[in-house]
Amino acid sequence: MVVPNTAAAAVLQPSEAVPDDAVSVKGPNFEEALSLEAFLASYERIGFQAQSLGKAIKVVNYMRNWRLSDEPIAGDESEEYLDPEVRANTRCNIFLGYTSNLISSGLREIICYLVKHRHVSVLVTTAGGIEEDFIKCLGKTYLADFNLDGAELRRKGMNRIGNLVVPNDNYCKFEDWLTPILDTMLAEQKATGQVWTPSSFIRRLGKEINNEDSVYYWAYKNDIPVFCPALTDGSIGDMLYFHSFKNPGLVLDIVADIRSLNELSRTSKKAGMIVLGGGVCKHQIANAMLIRNGADYSVYINTGQEFDGSDSGARPDEAVSWGKIRAGAEAVKVRLYPFSVGIRSRYRKVYADATLVFPMLVAATFAKDASSNLMKR
Repeated sequence: MVVPNTAAAAVLQPSEAVPDDAVSVKGPNFEEALSLEAFLASYERIGFQAQSLGKAIKVVNYMRNWRLSDEPIAGDESEEYLDPEVRANTRCNIFLGYTSNLISSGLREIICYLVKHRHVSVLVTTAGGIEEDFIKCLGKTYLADFNLDGAELRRKGMNRIGNLVVPNDNYCKFEDWLTPILDTMLAEQKATGQVWTPSSFIRRLGKEINNEDSVYYWAYKNDIPVFCPALTDGSIGDMLYFHSFKNPGLVLDIVADIRSLNELSRTSKKAGMIVLGGGVCKHQIANAMLIRNGADYSVYINTGQEFDGSDSGARPDEAVSWGKIRAGAEAVKVRLYPFSVGIRSRYRKVYADATLVFPMLVAATFAKDASSNLMKR
């Protein structure tokens, strides 16, 4: 029998010529000795979200490597930026945002590394992203399980953060540490007439903690500003609430902070954003980028999806429509999904999040030299 022409035409339709610059799919070759650098570089050709991680690594390296000397001198360039040495030392300002749960997790140490070594220029986070750092200086957070009974934990005075637990005593220690600092800050405010901003408040706490394990100790030491638009949404808010009864009058000025953040964005020769998670920390940075007509580089790592219209799940192209990412900018979203794994007859859903991806991203970029040395040992 002869194959029907319509069926053959439908199944065996010829392809157009593949462009010369097309990249073929290829995974890592474990038959060869692979360095960590080569292994992570292979992600760019694996496909799916591995490809997104590969692109994120490239975008972050663009941020790291850019210098003003790479650009032609603009006709309206200010005199200070005409000096070749100044141009060679003017870098992209990297704005790092992250949600509070990531400070509760072991990503705290990675963020601390980035701040200690001045790899980022600005931090934006939520209240928990501030307080959990200081609380960890006063007591430990422990690994646990997502399925622990909430009522039983409450009875034991244990607070669950996903599959982590924090003894409530740690928050009591935090109050004991913070209250006298609040008293001193209020006295200074009354004496000078200068009110505090959330960023100057955080800077002061970073100074007072005097602990090299703290992200905000290093932010204080390296003069890296930390913005927290929702500073009262957590234990710090509880402490400020209690303090307002005991010793009222402390003022935090959020207007001064939004001006500072927006000006840091506006005056950046190049600006990049790396955002872990969504919500306040994501949008506050993106909105600051609007002031300069968009970020030049952008990397999102989150589990959000865009079907609900929230900014948390929005893709980079939505930010382009608002002017928060420049048209034609290097931008990527690493979107993380749940997947299932089987162990004999049992199946379990596994969720991917920033704790899986961000360590690999940092190892392939900011910590590239340190990671390479580690693999050689």
